[in-house]
Amino acid sequence: MAIEDAIKEIAVKIVDHSAALTTEEATKTAVVLPFIARVLGYDVFDPTEVLPEFTADVGTKKGEKVDFAILRGGEVQMLIECKQIGAPLNINHASQLFRYFHVTNARIGILTNGQRWQFYTDLDKPNKMDERPFLTLDLRDIDPYALPELQKLTKSTFDLDSVLSAAEELKYVSGIKKTIDQLFAEPSEDFVRILAASVYDRPLTARMREFFTSVSANACRQWITDQVNVRLKTALQGQGVAVASVSSADDEGSTDTLGEAEDTARGTDIETTLDEMEGFNIVRAIAVSEVPVERIAARDTKSYFGILLDDNNRKPICRLHFNRQQKYLGLMDEAKVEQRIAIDKIADIYQHAEVIREAVRRYA
Repeated sequence: MAIEDAIKEIAVKIVDHSAALTTEEATKTAVVLPFIARVLGYDVFDPTEVLPEFTADVGTKKGEKVDFAILRGGEVQMLIECKQIGAPLNINHASQLFRYFHVTNARIGILTNGQRWQFYTDLDKPNKMDERPFLTLDLRDIDPYALPELQKLTKSTFDLDSVLSAAEELKYVSGIKKTIDQLFAEPSEDFVRILAASVYDRPLTARMREFFTSVSANACRQWITDQVNVRLKTALQGQGVAVASVSSADDEGSTDTLGEAEDTARGTDIETTLDEMEGFNIVRAIAVSEVPVERIAARDTKSYFGILLDDNNRKPICRLHFNRQQKYLGLMDEAKVEQRIAIDKIADIYQHAEVIREAVRRYA
């Protein structure tokens, strides 16, 4: 199983059972051990590979334990410290990792609460764990750029030298990305001055500074939207997928008559989003067990993103209501009556895979 698929399955488990994971031990059993086994590929039942409750006395500190040590050839390679699901992660929670990193051969320290995984090494000073992670992974919001680096830490392709050589760049790229996010969400005064200077050659008074703060935030949002649209078009061309943009009034047989009327009034100025395409690809991945993937088609409307069999609006599989803060998945019963189910993440669609397959089988 690819690590992407393993991560998605563990993410579903986190969503389904997070309320029951009320202790650190429950988090280890339900999430951390499956991650070590299915994502990293180590045998959690073999103490020569995965050693729980690893102890290495450090100075006056006797009997302190790190939750797990990953070993290769009898040498400790990675140390893992676990917290309860949902617990905040910061450097103050990694005291054992700091001490053990110094007295073992480990070059990778991992701090996790099950959902978030932070990977550390010793870039700043040899044998002393850095205070900032070089790689961060959120199982419910996967950064695709992190997966190739994570792959290097798996048992089958373990490549410590490659990880360490890339770690410094990863560490600073990650930090800069966070800074860019903050600047785009809430432009700083210095950032506003730089942007304003590129289009406005007069002194920046208090009134104009306030004006350009608003303008800069708006321009950043529009720039992001433009980049998303470019990526979306490229992705669609690369996949050979055609998404019809239609008003719901053109969607013959639709059960959403109110949506039809609204869409007709607003016209057909419809933009397909990356979230909708991700949801569409998940539905295609589910439905491929029943029919060839090319039979799964999409029609985007103002009210919803429709997914159909054979591009036939009389064969609705499901609908994605993603054009609002709360996302909904619309599932069809035998009478083609839609039931809307609130979802937190797009990957939650996998939880309804059997209902989606049943809808496909009805028409196939």
